[in-house]
Amino acid sequence: MIAVRIDVDPEAPHPTFYRFLTAVVVPRPIAWVSTRSADGVDNLAPHSFFTVSCVQPPILQFTSVGRKDSLRNVEATREFVINLAPASLFEQINATGTDFPSDVSEFDAVGLTREASTKVTPPRVAESPVALECRLHSTVGLGDSTVVFGRVVHASVDDSVLVDGHPALHLLAPLSRLGRNEWGDPPAVRRIDRIRYADWPDHYRAP
Repeated sequence: MIAVRIDVDPEAPHPTFYRFLTAVVVPRPIAWVSTRSADGVDNLAPHSFFTVSCVQPPILQFTSVGRKDSLRNVEATREFVINLAPASLFEQINATGTDFPSDVSEFDAVGLTREASTKVTPPRVAESPVALECRLHSTVGLGDSTVVFGRVVHASVDDSVLVDGHPALHLLAPLSRLGRNEWGDPPAVRRIDRIRYADWPDHYRAP
């Protein structure tokens, strides 16, 4: 059976194309971002537009769609923490996406434990096995969204998720975001070594 392709208009009114885009750009890792407001309120929210931007220096990025508390707090204090979003905290992570008023801390509303960070003011999530403490590098405004770049100034990992000193995926058990209200469990893992060009099989080479 031959598939029939359907054209999708990227200029379609919001949220039509947004729903399509987030259903096909999958899975997306989750930055569970903790911040502290200028008034001292601790905020915690999941952001699924998240990735590594630079290796040296280590810079991470997440995108705030609209002007959410995470963005306002980062702009005010220039600090944040990206906590790993583990599958064991699925319901709590989802709950921190609730649109609480800015004077309500998600830590308290959801029942999560604050842990003091080492080099920044916002707290870590004690229940999360990994915390990446960041200072604001820069922001870029794009339409209705803002990309936040943060330089990692300290990293902390629970020894319970290490194997031979290296974080193990099956122990980290990270959640991901999919389309609609769908979430992804930790993925199955396949291993393969990258092939050096010197070892590239002749039948893969272009004529």
